[in-house]
Amino acid sequence: MTKETLLQVNNLSLGYTNGKGSKVPVLRNVSLDIQAGEVIGLVGESGCGKSTLALALLGFLRGGGEVLGGKIRYRDTSLFDLNERKLSALRGGDIALIPQNAGQSLTPTLKLKTQLFEALKLHTDLPQYAYRQRAIELLTLVRLPSPEALLDRYPHQLSGGQQQRVAIAMALAGEPEILLLDEPTTGLDVTTQAHILELLRELRQRLGTTMVFVSHDLGVIARISDRVAVMYAGEIIELGASAEVLRQPAHPYTRGLLAAIPRLSANTLPAALPGYPPVVGSIQQGCAFAKRCPKVTPTCQELSPDMIAVGARQVRCNLPTADLKAPLQLSGVPVPAVEQGEQLLALDQVAVSYHKPGLWQRLSGQGDSSVATVDGIELGLKRGETLALVGESGSGKSTIMRAISGINPPRDGAITLEEQCLNQPVEKRDASLKRRVQMIFQNPDASLNPRHTIAEILAQPLKLYFGLTGEACRQKAAELLAQVRLGEHYLDRLPAQLSGGEKQRVAIARTFAGEPELILCDEVTSALDVSVQAAVLQLLKQLQAERGVAYLFIAHDLAVVQAIADQVAVLYQGRLCEVGDTESLFNGPWHPYTETLLDAVLQPDPDHEPRLHSDDAAESHPPAQGCPFQNRCPRKLGERCNTELPDWQNVNGKRLRCHIPAAELAELQLGPIPQVVNL
Repeated sequence: MTKETLLQVNNLSLGYTNGKGSKVPVLRNVSLDIQAGEVIGLVGESGCGKSTLALALLGFLRGGGEVLGGKIRYRDTSLFDLNERKLSALRGGDIALIPQNAGQSLTPTLKLKTQLFEALKLHTDLPQYAYRQRAIELLTLVRLPSPEALLDRYPHQLSGGQQQRVAIAMALAGEPEILLLDEPTTGLDVTTQAHILELLRELRQRLGTTMVFVSHDLGVIARISDRVAVMYAGEIIELGASAEVLRQPAHPYTRGLLAAIPRLSANTLPAALPGYPPVVGSIQQGCAFAKRCPKVTPTCQELSPDMIAVGARQVRCNLPTADLKAPLQLSGVPVPAVEQGEQLLALDQVAVSYHKPGLWQRLSGQGDSSVATVDGIELGLKRGETLALVGESGSGKSTIMRAISGINPPRDGAITLEEQCLNQPVEKRDASLKRRVQMIFQNPDASLNPRHTIAEILAQPLKLYFGLTGEACRQKAAELLAQVRLGEHYLDRLPAQLSGGEKQRVAIARTFAGEPELILCDEVTSALDVSVQAAVLQLLKQLQAERGVAYLFIAHDLAVVQAIADQVAVLYQGRLCEVGDTESLFNGPWHPYTETLLDAVLQPDPDHEPRLHSDDAAESHPPAQGCPFQNRCPRKLGERCNTELPDWQNVNGKRLRCHIPAAELAELQLGPIPQVVNL
């Protein structure tokens, strides 16, 4: 039985007018039919046109954008022929958007009920007295606990996963036929992401909602999508069923994306795609992917390919069909050998609290009696070694990093860098100590001054730590760019003129400018697409091999951790659960919390089923006694877990903290997950 086509994109070209008055295409001749009840994934590198196409399905163009050709039809309506009033009625009513960052899309100064009531007012005919009951129903639909109480909370009082569920509830307020989801799980930890995807699958089954899902994560796409449209340089270059495209990709670009994905089963770094996508408007003739394609032919340089049928899918390529059907070969990049030295960093019974003692406590000399956000942390890091901190959002990873950097010094315990104490705040550290410990931030857009050229950005640490000025400073800046595989011509550019991957390379170059011994890496690849992520991971390992620096690496992607880390520490609510070398940690038995994290990891295979444990939100503080993980543990023994803090066990080169003997854990983890009973 043929399903109804809800959205039809026909030869759509969108673009902008540049400073010279020329039309610059961003989307080029895109055609796509979206059927009722299906989920279609849009994938590709940053700048390929995914989000532009998704927003166009709302009839929305960014400032200065215009339709250069083609149409989008929703049922029998041409979206770009509608006036603003009719478009406003359609948006949120028939077609709704779930944005990437719920924390930014929810108004921080308004209670949730106010925001949900506004959505109901705009997109439903309900009387005002029915708003509260409908809002409760929507929050219940997205499986949020205690919905009546949540209505009176502000967004900041919810976790990231809860905020995303509220954003989904608001999108569902008008009972739309189509949901557009723009990277809705990017930035979420692995377990929260898995549960949000499971929620969306459940809503699709229950409500029959059609979805267009934008993501650079092929594991997410494999989990949620029926079909995949792979985009490159504003074109769809491969379109077909998810199972076929992800298991046996035809286009060389799709194969490159799959090769760039880090995998838990691999002991190598992922292979990065060479080069960069073309600059918007620079393609004059030939295949857009020709300069990066490992199978390029003279024909590819001259002839723009048409879509051809390869089995049941469509592929835009000049290669013979036989080449496009060749088996997929995945091969990673060997991890560079890094010589490890003596211990560089030590954390001894470190406790960190964000609580500020009141005046009376300070005057009376009383200590801080609040529950520590992070407590009892004992870790060591050698020169040339990478230690990864993993755990869900709120587990204390960034808090530990902030303590080491001096942003929020520890309340108790000691942090030492060889012979130097790091317990003092950063403003009290001398320049030599600041130079030894540097940081790479998650978002280079927030850490690079948009008004400074790259030369000025790199000059700051060179002047501060080494007194370099003039030509000597510029020459050193050029050398730093060369180390991160960027040319000297980047020195006179502004950050806005760089791609996301290039900006992160500049941030890395600035960090290495001070010749540090310890680098704190805070989710440095989480916002990057898979090809740029692979290149950044390779760069970090190569620079480590050349410089012998140590990395403290925070990540929520455990496959990335597997690729780059030597040691891993697993945190839950600021307490260590498991610590060990990477190889041992990723081979069981595991602490039940580590098991929960690993079971939620997604793979770019539609047949892969993550094993989902309880998705109950963690409390803001661990229980006063007993095991910190007791309220969510799928292996809970009973009262002992409630009252006794487990001892550390040594097994297979690692330490884990659990009452269950390691041998019994190994047997338990081979069987099904027991039902969690919330006591």
